[in-house]
This record gives sequence, structure tokens and C-alpha cells, in this order.
Amino acid sequence: MTTNINRRRFNALAALSASLFLSTPMGFAFAAGPEEVKIRYLADQGGLSGHELAAALGYFDGTGITIENVGYAQGGPASLFALASGNVELGSAATSAVLNSIAGGNDFVAAYPSNGINQKTESIFYSLDGSPIKSIKDLAGKTIAVNTLGAHLDYTVREALHSVGLPENAAKLVTVPGPQLEQVLRSKQVDVAAFGYWQKTFEGAALKNGGLQKIFGDTDVLGEIAGGFVVLRRDWIKAHPKAAQIFVEQSQRALDYAQNHPEETKKIIAKVLTARGGNGDIAQYFTGYGLRPGAKATDRDIQFWIDILVRGGQIKKDQIKVENVLYTPERFASN
Repeated sequence: MTTNINRRRFNALAALSASLFLSTPMGFAFAAGPEEVKIRYLADQGGLSGHELAAALGYFDGTGITIENVGYAQGGPASLFALASGNVELGSAATSAVLNSIAGGNDFVAAYPSNGINQKTESIFYSLDGSPIKSIKDLAGKTIAVNTLGAHLDYTVREALHSVGLPENAAKLVTVPGPQLEQVLRSKQVDVAAFGYWQKTFEGAALKNGGLQKIFGDTDVLGEIAGGFVVLRRDWIKAHPKAAQIFVEQSQRALDYAQNHPEETKKIIAKVLTARGGNGDIAQYFTGYGLRPGAKATDRDIQFWIDILVRGGQIKKDQIKVENVLYTPERFASN
């Protein structure tokens, strides 16, 4: 009896082994691993993106996804140019810049919100203590330092001036890298310095030195809203739908981690900034990413800027629709 049972077990195992052997080209059966995908990007000075934080937390381990920093972007438009030219697989820019780029013919998709603005994390415009520039109306004819043109701070100034009945070009904007914003303001090379919501570390260091007065924050004119997006090309998403979904979900997971673990996140930012030759000490001024729980976007995050661009004549009505450019797995996984 025992011999017959053992023989049946042996025959069953032999049949299973033969089946596995014949089911693969080389006669060996292995479970298919995740697709290996490398995502190149340009980093921002003084901070970490959601995908960089995700990588530091190990959220991409075992997913087949690796990210590679190939340099720095002065601002969002430069990042989008690199994406359009194929030098990187993702870009990151203010929503207005993303929409302008799409209107210009680039087939981009807003993958996940990179940052948001709220009362805790917002872009703030400063003048020096004692300056007569104390309100939005006082900006007319003044020089404002921003990190780049055609992006969030540029359009925030336009909307702020419009909100008080002034021409949208009533102030002069000049581009200044984040690390030099405090210097050009204190040396009076500009009348106003704008610290973007993504530059809170530089702002914190400037405030520690004192002598600055707040004119307004972008939430005063925009409300609480996503400030910008990490952007992928539509053809890349089509070629790698599963990797795109994992990349977005794990990046959002990391941003949510930052909201719930601010002190641990500061330590990670300090470590990464130091490792890439930056000033890790400024991580202490990190105030968060300003996003909703889950780091999810809403249609308003994009529709708000579509309406402004339509009003300004930069795009035509219905030229861009939210559902065509805002990523969700349901919208894009099979498109």
C-alpha cells in the first residue's frame, strides 16, 4: 500500500515537472519579475520631490523602478523642456507652466501634485522692514525676484495684480535662483523677493536673519490648491502603464508619509541634500508639501488655471480638458 502511494506521488510530481519544463522556451519555469524601468529627472535645489522621498524611503525597492538624478533645473519650464526633448522621463513644474506646455503641443500628463499651498505651506512675497511696499497695490512699478518666468510665481503675480484692478504686467519680474533670493533683497537689487512654496527651506533661513515683512501669500489670491505637478509623457505612460501606476502611487505614499512624519522627513531631506553636495542644514525649515491627505489632486487644481489662461487669451476655451491631462490609473492604464 505504501509503495503504491509513493509511486502515485512520484508520478504526479514527474508530470508536474514535465509540464513546467515544457511551458518555457529553455525548459525552466520562473515567475515573471517586474518590468525594469529607469526614470531620469532634474532635481530642485533645496528640497526633495515626492519620488525622491519615495526612493529614500525604499518605496521603489522590488518594483523594478529606479530613478536617476541627471542634474538640476533652474525652474519648471526648463524641466519641461528637458522632458519634451527626451533627455529625462519626467518633469516638474507649476500647473500654469504645464498647461502652457501642453497648449504648445507637448503631449504631457499631470501625474501627481508635487506640492500644494495652504496656510502652512505657501509662497510668500517679502519686502524689507520699513519698506513702503506693504500690499499688492504697492507692487506697481516694482521689481520682484522669482525663480523663473512663465511658472507659478509669475502667474501668481499676474493674478494678484488683476485682483486689485491693476494691469497684469504692472510689476517687473527678474529671475533669481533660490539660494540668492535673500541676498538680492537685502542688497536692494530688487524691491521684493518671492519665496515659492517649494523654497520654504530658503525662506526659513532668511526669516531667521530677521528684517523682512510679508506683503502677501499666494493663498490670498489662489486659495488652497495644488501648486504644481510632476509630469510624464503620454507615450511613456502607454509604454509602461504598470510602472507609471506604481511610480505615482508610491510617490503619493511618500508625500503622505511626510505629512504624518515631519521630523523624520526633515532628517531624510538633510541627508539627501548633504549627499548631493547641498546644504543639509536648511532642512530644519521644511514645513511640508502643502498637499491634501493622500497627496491626491482634484479637478479644480487644474481647472482653476485653465480658466485663467482662457481669460488671458493664452489658450482657447475647451482646448484643454482636465480629464485628458490629469492622471488616474483608470483614465490612462489602458489608453
